[in-house]
Amino acid sequence: MSDESPLILIADDDPDLRQLVRINLESTDCRIVEANDGEKTLELLLIERPTLIILDVMMPGLTGWEILRYIRTHEDPEIAATGVLMLTGIGETLNELSSPMYGADDYIDKPFKGQELLFKARRVLSKVRRRKPNDAQ
Repeated sequence: MSDESPLILIADDDPDLRQLVRINLESTDCRIVEANDGEKTLELLLIERPTLIILDVMMPGLTGWEILRYIRTHEDPEIAATGVLMLTGIGETLNELSSPMYGADDYIDKPFKGQELLFKARRVLSKVRRRKPNDAQ
């Protein structure tokens, strides 16, 4: 993997769930970082600038919704274009209604199937690549 590989931030307070998500993403050519609460998620967002955040709603500190709102209203277009895949156990109907309303690219309910997670993560990564500002790096 190179530094050019997309970076995925897995943000969930459950270490077992973060490990399960990581295992399911191993087949992708991505780098992965993890956060266990809202503040760490925000810190890694600003420092690491991930391409995609797989984001839980209910976390200590800042909630996933608060982080998502911060991303979508950020003045830096690169941060505002970050892909967000909500991964939560709040219930399929509530997730389906609220995730798009807050600006998530997609959502997946807990418990999830690995193939569904991989499919949706790849789809969001593809969408993000098309909308990210072209930086001359």
